[in-house]
Amino acid sequence: MNETEAERQALARLGQQMDWNLLRTFMVIVQEGSITKASVRLFLTQPAVSLALKRLEEQLGRTLIDRGPGRFAVTAAGEQVYDEAVAIHATVSRLGALVRDAKDEISGHVHILMTSRIQTPLLDRSLREFHRMYPQVTFRIDVMASADAHIALQQRVGAMAICLLREPIPGLSSQVFLRQTYRLYCGSEFRLFGQRDIDIAELRHENFVSFTSDQIDGALSPLTLFRAREGFAGRVVASSANLEEVRRMILCGLGIGPLPEHIAARDVDDGMLWELPPYEGIAPVNVHLIWNEQAKLNRAERAFLDYLQTALATAPARELAGVSPVP
Repeated sequence: MNETEAERQALARLGQQMDWNLLRTFMVIVQEGSITKASVRLFLTQPAVSLALKRLEEQLGRTLIDRGPGRFAVTAAGEQVYDEAVAIHATVSRLGALVRDAKDEISGHVHILMTSRIQTPLLDRSLREFHRMYPQVTFRIDVMASADAHIALQQRVGAMAICLLREPIPGLSSQVFLRQTYRLYCGSEFRLFGQRDIDIAELRHENFVSFTSDQIDGALSPLTLFRAREGFAGRVVASSANLEEVRRMILCGLGIGPLPEHIAARDVDDGMLWELPPYEGIAPVNVHLIWNEQAKLNRAERAFLDYLQTALATAPARELAGVSPVP
């Protein structure tokens, strides 16, 4: 093996084994023009700084600083090493800023369970903004009855649910996601459609359309309590777990029935539904964000759950009531 080849291999090994701390110490020595001053700046002892310089010179096989009593001069080799050390230091110094500025690339799948017809600008905005931040994340939304969503979360199926919650469920955490008021409505063929100042007594024998969870032990038990309190004696002739189907059956005239105010508002404006007493509304029935703290969420699910919780903490009251922001 000739000398040139031996030197090439030695330099290759040197590049793999070089200690950045030696280069940094050398850079400070040159900048300070003194081993003593460099030791003060580096919070090291003078012997430690001298040893670092000696080790670097031994590794490179070159004298980097010509030093002696009253003499301190950087050699030609030292100037080259210093220039490289400054460039390396600049790159290392930028790493922190680069990491802070770079988006954390999150990928994965988010499985959300949801009751039907959740209509709120807060959810729409959260999905839209989260997707812009993390376009690699995929979503699946399964629509189901609230009771089924509760069971699925307890079985650790799905990352989170947005649905009704009558009372706290052991093992599940929750936060109010949407504040809504249920009111009583009828379709355009109902005999009292278009009339004002209706006495609630005129409704007590009418057939009713409602939700399958409109039961004393169901998520919509406030509706059950309302009928009992007001003495409604009509039959529940149609029901569904799906809000859209309840709306359809009210519109078709199967009976009068309850709907969330913000959901029915457009149909009222379009002359398809008419609000019935009590005009203060039947009951507040809130939609909750629910999750299982014991479930092992992937990074995407955890990030989206955290995003929703932050959005809820900062959302204006109008959004929590399902009202779109004023343009």
